[in-house]
This record gives sequence, C-alpha cells and structure tokens, in this order.
Amino acid sequence: MGISLRTYVFIDSLQPQLCGQICSTSRGFWPVPHEAVLFIECAPGMEIHPMMDRALKATNVHPATLVVERAYGMVMLHADDKGEVHSAGKAILDGLGVVEEERIKPKVATNQIIRSIEPDHAQCINRIRFGSMVEPGESLLILETVPAGYVAFAANEAEKAANVKLVECRPFGAFGRLYMSGPEAEVDSAAEAAGVAIAGLEGVEETK
Repeated sequence: MGISLRTYVFIDSLQPQLCGQICSTSRGFWPVPHEAVLFIECAPGMEIHPMMDRALKATNVHPATLVVERAYGMVMLHADDKGEVHSAGKAILDGLGVVEEERIKPKVATNQIIRSIEPDHAQCINRIRFGSMVEPGESLLILETVPAGYVAFAANEAEKAANVKLVECRPFGAFGRLYMSGPEAEVDSAAEAAGVAIAGLEGVEETK
C-alpha cells in the first residue's frame, strides 16, 4: 500500500486563539502564539510515526498534536524558527520521495453561516467546544474541509482577517471542522478569508 500525503500546510504565524485551542487539547509540547507551524496528515494513519521521527531527528521542532485514527494520521510540528519548521517538512518530503505539490488539494465540504443563533442552538455548540463560547444572537460560521488538516490553515487565516471568536477547530478525521462566532459582518469576513485560503492551496486531486 502506498502512502498518501493528505495534508501538508505551513503556517508562518500561529494566531493566538488557534494557539489556545491547540493547547487546550494538546498532549504534546505546547506552542506559543506566532510560532511557525506545519500540519502533516497521511494515510495509512500509522505512517505518521516514521514521518515525525524523521522530522525530530533532523531538526529542532516539537510536536504539539499527534492523532492516529483508523484511516489517517496527523501531526502538528512547531518552532519559533521558521527555517527549522521548513527543514522538518523537507525531511518528511524527502523521506517519502515526494514534493509539496503532491499533497492532496483541499476542498471545502461545508460552508454555512447561521445568523442570529438561537439560545438552545448556542448551548448545544458550547457543550462540544474547546475554544470560546457562542453567545445567543451571534452569527456562527461552520466550515468543513477535506482533507481534515487544512481546516487549521483556514482557521488561522480567518482569525487574521476578522474580529471573531474561535469556538472549535478539529483538524483530524474524515473532515476538518471549524466553528467561529461573532458579529455578522465579522463572521462574513472570516468565512471569505477561510474560503480564499483553502482555494489558494495547490495539490493533486484525491482519487477514491
């Protein structure tokens, strides 16, 4: 069975809310805001371990998140030196014998905005989140990506572009899921930035 490079995405400056979300669920080494970050996702899932091993042996990066599911594996590597993170990525790519452009091109699977969310709906979302709480009357952005890891890049770009609250970001599994809330105009701006971020990533089409 071949190895599929599902996600390969570099973030030059990790935004504070996304950093906080990662730290709230991380079992590895916590990042701090504005560090450089690399998200790698692969299939089969267990192949993420030799990928991470190559990166750690070659560079001075740290893993914040490691998830191995039934089908996919994901790791988030970070450092305050952007060059180290790029070098970690190169070590992984070289080990696979591929280039960055051979990653799977992401697609947006769901892009919805719930306007003036009802109190009961807000409370249901709040029970499953690890970030900020949704307040009744706010707008709520719901975004899904395939492959999953790219949703973190979308979240980071949306946070840069708009004054919104990061409610939940789940960059692993069959779909990456993002929830953001705030005033209607700000959520619209966040949705636009997230969509542009995903559309701007090159790669190959996924084959089923």
